[in-house]
Amino acid sequence: MDAALELLDPLVLDKAYAYFVPASPVQVQGGFSNGTAASAVSANQSYGSAWPRDNILRQCISILVVTQIGATLLYLVFSALSYYFVFDRRLEYHPRFLKNQVRQEIISSIKAVPWINIMTLPFFLAEVRGKSLLYTRVEDYGWAWLGVSAILFTIWNDFTIYWIHRLEHHPLIYKHIHKPHHKWIVPTPWAALAFHPVDGYVQSLPYHVFVFICPVQKYLYLILFGLVQIWTIFIHDGDMISDHWLEKYINSPAHHTLHHLYFNVNYGQYFTWADSYFNSHRPPRPELDPLLEALRVMREKGLVDEKGNPISQNKKGKKDE
Repeated sequence: MDAALELLDPLVLDKAYAYFVPASPVQVQGGFSNGTAASAVSANQSYGSAWPRDNILRQCISILVVTQIGATLLYLVFSALSYYFVFDRRLEYHPRFLKNQVRQEIISSIKAVPWINIMTLPFFLAEVRGKSLLYTRVEDYGWAWLGVSAILFTIWNDFTIYWIHRLEHHPLIYKHIHKPHHKWIVPTPWAALAFHPVDGYVQSLPYHVFVFICPVQKYLYLILFGLVQIWTIFIHDGDMISDHWLEKYINSPAHHTLHHLYFNVNYGQYFTWADSYFNSHRPPRPELDPLLEALRVMREKGLVDEKGNPISQNKKGKKDE
């Protein structure tokens, strides 16, 4: 968030605050009534607003606005791309695919985002106010550390989210927090953020905590944070690719599809090692593909032939005659 505000303040936010919270004429002229140097500096840093960039209220509002717009746009754009270009729409004929499910997933996600943003505000605010270990100059830690910190970030998230996710399946916790996300037995990419807000917040904690325990270059962190959100959408695209060598190591959409279908398997985020080590791994197999059940329903409706090829409704109508 530190990097985001650094980019957006001169582009948009300075002008917005100058318009909505303009500085008094005395401030604009270069100082307050006592004429101190500190007042003059504060006025110069305000960029025409009564709230300078380091004003905590301004920072809170900026963070909430940026995270709301950014998270919503990222969700809508990448979910749409995944849904229309990757997700197999035939899965919508699966018996456990809910009526108006896509609409429900979108509404659930849109409702969850602002609450998650509010709960994560203290972390973002601490970053902006310099309390984290985010840094600007690559030279401070060297180029090699960029790669090392990215690897550590990924490993940390994978391990901690595995246990957060698994604990959320405990009966005492599940019904209160995680159950809403498992409403989607056959999810679409639109289900990526369809959480109870507390669920979304808790599963995001590792990303936020990491920069307070390990130095990360702030632009790299911004990229990693964005990729995490895209990955969350990606693993909900229902693509059941199996019998591939990567499935032994990567927690793919196929793994997460099985998690939604069978509930207590494949809790991992990026990799399968934690599931394998802690005996919760279920590898994708062609016979487990939910598309098989969807095609059965489509055949019964006369929509596809035995090989799964679409049947022209014009041809079907002529045969019925």
